[in-house]
Amino acid sequence: MALQKTHSLLLLVLLTLLGLGLVQPSYGQSYMYQRFLRQHVDPAGKGGSDSYCNVMMQRRKMTSYQCKYFNTFIHEDIWKIQSICSTTSIQCKNGKMNCHEGVVKVTDCRETGSSRAPNCRYRATASTRRVVIACEGNPEVPVHFDK
Repeated sequence: MALQKTHSLLLLVLLTLLGLGLVQPSYGQSYMYQRFLRQHVDPAGKGGSDSYCNVMMQRRKMTSYQCKYFNTFIHEDIWKIQSICSTTSIQCKNGKMNCHEGVVKVTDCRETGSSRAPNCRYRATASTRRVVIACEGNPEVPVHFDK
């Protein structure tokens, strides 16, 4: 009985804090942000070579179960990438209006089609180009590479 009262009290305190905005359920956003960083951000990397893509795709765990067909690595510091989130919102491929665009240095890695996980093989293309990323949260952070 005492345990039930304790749980009820804790739940009431949590709901009160949520209502006041003192605690925010941001686990999902944080997870998506960390995933975005793992899959798409390499500020120190120069990129541009097939061997870069082969190593990075494996190192960033995108070849464990199957070969990810296409991935883009951004070669800018996280502050520049996050600043894209403050540009005007545009429509994402999924129809939501939380995408933003900016120009950054990238390496695009495209699977060759003749390899199997975990030994996936990629062709690299380096460029400076326009990218579109989805942002969420307060403050907004990148959570998805749209194109």
